[in-house]
Amino acid sequence: MVKFDEMYTRLPYEFFTHGAQIRDHYKIYDEWLARQPGDMMAKRREEAEMIFRRVGITFAVYGAKDEDGSGTERLIPFDLIPRIIPAHEWAALERGLVQRVTALNRFLHDVYHDQEIIKAGLIEADQIARNAQFRPQMVGVDVPNQIYSHIAGVDIVRAPDAQGNGEYYVLEDNLRVPSGVSYMLEDRKMMMRLFPDLFNAHHVAPVAHYPDLLLETLRASSPPATADPTVVVLTPGMYNSAYFEHAFLAQQMGVELVEGQDLFVKDNFVYMRTTRGPMRVDVIYRRVDDDFLDPLVFRPKSTLGCAGLLEVYRAGNVSICNGVGTGIADDKSIYPHVPQMIEFYLGEKPILNNVPTHICRRPDDLKYVLAHLKDLVVKEVHGAGGYGMLVGPASTKAEIEEFRQALLANPGGYIAQPTLSLSSCPTFVESGIAPRHIDLRPFVLSGKEVQMVPGGLTRVALKEGSLVVNSSQGGGTKDTWVLEMGARPVAQAPSQSQSQSSAARS
Repeated sequence: MVKFDEMYTRLPYEFFTHGAQIRDHYKIYDEWLARQPGDMMAKRREEAEMIFRRVGITFAVYGAKDEDGSGTERLIPFDLIPRIIPAHEWAALERGLVQRVTALNRFLHDVYHDQEIIKAGLIEADQIARNAQFRPQMVGVDVPNQIYSHIAGVDIVRAPDAQGNGEYYVLEDNLRVPSGVSYMLEDRKMMMRLFPDLFNAHHVAPVAHYPDLLLETLRASSPPATADPTVVVLTPGMYNSAYFEHAFLAQQMGVELVEGQDLFVKDNFVYMRTTRGPMRVDVIYRRVDDDFLDPLVFRPKSTLGCAGLLEVYRAGNVSICNGVGTGIADDKSIYPHVPQMIEFYLGEKPILNNVPTHICRRPDDLKYVLAHLKDLVVKEVHGAGGYGMLVGPASTKAEIEEFRQALLANPGGYIAQPTLSLSSCPTFVESGIAPRHIDLRPFVLSGKEVQMVPGGLTRVALKEGSLVVNSSQGGGTKDTWVLEMGARPVAQAPSQSQSQSSAARS
């Protein structure tokens, strides 16, 4: 299988080639790395782990997902070698992301209003009506600026084409409560702390202003009559896997972090309890799934939301970001239709391609998938976190047969995709520096305009050969550097430090 590495032009790695096998945008980094002492990376990794632990940058894993029994609270492994993206590549990615998220928001408005895309025959009516993520309570409800997904996390992978050149694909859209942006910000702070000389040698586009852009986006989504909107972050609480992120973003934006019990409805408005009495809330950045938002409408036993919240939302007296019902647009059964959406709503050809996808609810697609299970990745349409999926080439015959039965029992619950040879990036592991597969999650903000910080969260599959980058299954993160347009980094003068030993780079 053809492979593509972000830094090296050929695999396996051959070190000390004096830049001959290094892509242009990595050459200064490679020269710097070659000048470092052999134990430098290991020492810096220990330092990073100590700082992350002190700050409390963790995520939680529960129950059966705690596969190695290491406990609920974990540090996400942080890799010291950055993923570097040249300016022209990012510019194309950004255009594609703006186009895609704009079309998805148009689709969401259409689904809950005129349903023109169904009338045009591009999507079947029952794909919407019978989808667990469709919220009939939102039909006919107008939301500010017709924006439903204010914060989108779009997962992008890179794979070689027939000529071996890296091509970007959208793997999935996350439009409900996408997480991970706090790790993007903390990874950057860590790299700047550990390697300030590298930032002097490269023109890396900043990401630290993300909380400002997020707050701007949230305030822009407030009810029209609100002059100075009050924004809060709604968290399920400290036992949620992403609680660190909820608290971090609230602190960074300078807004209150609240739980459902802190909110109440009165006279068709939402208020939060404070030490100085009730305060009206205008915008809720919710990190709680739809099902738990309002016990009067969704799950009656939920204690994570606020009773009566949906009525206030439907009346236009509070904004919820992301909007209720956005899950219909990021469902994996809808994903194959996004290129058609772009053409239908925008009259444009998609800039970013989907991964070719077989829709198992279609008899012909199902027949093909069943015949090629050992070669495909099969996913649950409602699955997340890398669970509920079959990676054919990495599965046993017994696992494949078990999945075959599940597929036959509920074909509409699955899609299938070819096993892509995901791009790799040099990663510092126990044996030294070795290639590991990566993806990228940029965070796209939609308010009065669609904007994002350059880059995103690069996740890395730390297990050799693994394609699963999710943190709950052993994945780690890297800092993502987008080199600024028109800026050419200037090489630093060689230092007196010895060249890195071959043991550290093998």
